[in-house]
Amino acid sequence: MNTSSEDAAPTNPRQPPAPPRGIAISGIIFSVLYTVSLVLLRLAAPADPTEPGAWLADPVFRSWAGLALNLIPFAGIAFLWFMAVLRHRIGLYEDRVFATVFLGSGLLFVAMLFAAAAAARSLLDTFAGGRPELSDAYRFGRGMTYALMNTFGIRMAAVFMFVTSSIGLRTNVLSRWVSFLGFACGVVLLLAITDFAWIALLFPLWVLIVSAYVLCVDLQQVYPSGAGTVSSSPHAGDEGDVTDGVRT
Repeated sequence: MNTSSEDAAPTNPRQPPAPPRGIAISGIIFSVLYTVSLVLLRLAAPADPTEPGAWLADPVFRSWAGLALNLIPFAGIAFLWFMAVLRHRIGLYEDRVFATVFLGSGLLFVAMLFAAAAAARSLLDTFAGGRPELSDAYRFGRGMTYALMNTFGIRMAAVFMFVTSSIGLRTNVLSRWVSFLGFACGVVLLLAITDFAWIALLFPLWVLIVSAYVLCVDLQQVYPSGAGTVSSSPHAGDEGDVTDGVRT
């Protein structure tokens, strides 16, 4: 008995349609916004969470802190799109265990980033009039902001770097040197963030490197060195989506 081709089940699953390539720059946008925010906050407010809050009396420092906090929501949104780009590149090779940790650590990082920014914004607005040396509310809010970002948020960023690097090694989505760099930076963030606050800049730097790598790979697929048509899938070679010349 003959079976029509319409009734045949597909045996070669394909990647879902590729998102617009401009989305790949979301990681670069996050890196720029997050770096600017961290630098402005570090310059305006001392890293020591027990400081008395003398910086609030300076209008320049207050304006820097306000600008940094206004950039945080846009940085978080860009990071969510960056996560989406990485998930799409993993595609059918996604492992449920690693995918759970990937999504959990990334979402927790964004949640703690937003919570720390909200707490800092409330301190900035509440003590707009001057020095809060004798305020228990300021000491509580300052300590909570520091703990959310440096104790929990940055460590979630380190876990995100670990799991993303592991996925990159297992699936060849990322180059080996990018993955090993992620492991090294993650270890530094886990162990040294409480001793040297500027080390937090390693995370946006690594995201910038990953985003640049993804963009370079995409450009190579759009403009290949040889003749032929190349699919936009990051696993095109593994799934048979590459055609050299004209298919007859």
